[in-house]
Amino acid sequence: MSKKYALTLDLKDDPQLIKEYEAYHQKVWPEILESIKNAGIQNMEIFRWKTRLFMLIEADEGFSFEKKAQMDADNPKVQEWENLMWKYQKGLPGVPEGEKWQIMDRIF
Repeated sequence: MSKKYALTLDLKDDPQLIKEYEAYHQKVWPEILESIKNAGIQNMEIFRWKTRLFMLIEADEGFSFEKKAQMDADNPKVQEWENLMWKYQKGLPGVPEGEKWQIMDRIF
């Protein structure tokens, strides 16, 4: 049985940067796709409304955000990708500086 997670993040309000961000996500680096799969994520989708992003993750029973964070920290290619994506992303209002994706609570 899989688990579902919803996360959210904002993009910088710049049409050119948003266009570039979407272009990167049309051709995600193979190492990033491999790291997603290796973490136990079975499916990942990202949706955009204006500058707001919504990510839906379906993961296997062994998945944890802590394990994924450690795997990412140990993977130079993932770190390169994350640093590049930060050019386009900005933290949500009220979130500590430098924090990215925020887990959303399911209410319905």
